[in-house]
Amino acid sequence: MQELRDAGVMLRLIYQAMKRKGIDTDVIFARLGVDEDYVYTEQLRTPHSAQVYFWQVVEDVSGDPDAGLHLGQFLPAYKGQVLEYLFLSSPTFGEGLRRAQNYQRLLSDAANTDFFIEGDEACMVLDAASDEVSRQRHFNECFVQGLITFFRSITDDRFFPSRIEFEHERDHGEAHVSKVLGCDVVFGAKENRLYFPVSLLSHASPHAEPELLDLHERFASEQVARLEKKDIVGQVERIVAELLDSGEVTLDAVAERLGIKPRTLRTRLTEAETSFNQVLADFRYRLARQLLATTDESIDEIVYLTGFSEPSTFYRAFKRWSGMTPIEYRKTAQGKDAMVDAM
Repeated sequence: MQELRDAGVMLRLIYQAMKRKGIDTDVIFARLGVDEDYVYTEQLRTPHSAQVYFWQVVEDVSGDPDAGLHLGQFLPAYKGQVLEYLFLSSPTFGEGLRRAQNYQRLLSDAANTDFFIEGDEACMVLDAASDEVSRQRHFNECFVQGLITFFRSITDDRFFPSRIEFEHERDHGEAHVSKVLGCDVVFGAKENRLYFPVSLLSHASPHAEPELLDLHERFASEQVARLEKKDIVGQVERIVAELLDSGEVTLDAVAERLGIKPRTLRTRLTEAETSFNQVLADFRYRLARQLLATTDESIDEIVYLTGFSEPSTFYRAFKRWSGMTPIEYRKTAQGKDAMVDAM
């Protein structure tokens, strides 16, 4: 199964919110096994499943049981991305919303939002997370505020929610959430939903420009196509994981499992701006980091699990990747190494 990933812009916006709120991001990133440079990695896409542990760490470090809700108040507006340009160059907010639906993957592989009209209200079904993450209250309460902030920025502050429904439950603080979000809030709903006046769909964009809209749509299509090319990397990593302990992790073996010719696999990886050796090395590095940071497995066992023939080869490779020996890394790792390198 293809691993779901979120665009790096989501982490960057939360990082900026944490800085604004005065949360110690160095401690959080140390727990996650990353640093500030990682946040600004070009074309960064982080594992969607890491959202659960990420928010657990944020709550632990901040000491705030409503960390997601309160960080949402400090989120900067989503700017300078092609989805924003699609909205601004569309004739109306509603038209921008319809167009952006085609390119949701630019925000997250898990995103599959939809909207419909119900009387004098419009409703966005916020299917922007996997089943596990969709019930994570920190994620939900922060994400919806990010969405509202973005919608306000492209409608000259005219956007406002009329009701919000969350899948997650709350046993306290419901009135506080309603006050922060500025509307009625329902918990324990079947879906995460954002309701707003249907009249906002016809809000005209002062920046509407047909030629620019065509240009932005082409650019968005190209970005989605680039992500689709990189899907092959995830497929290769899945098979590498299955073959690693067999010692038969070769391009030919992976190509056979994929049902394609080795030459075709090599070409598709080149189109994804990588190579088989690079994918294998990156996967081994991530796996080694995770095992060192989150388990008590012996180094000899990790050598075996990462597919190396002998400890000395593993030691040299890990030192080259991280600048530390495996033992040094294990000593400095704190908690889980939840965030992994971008594709």
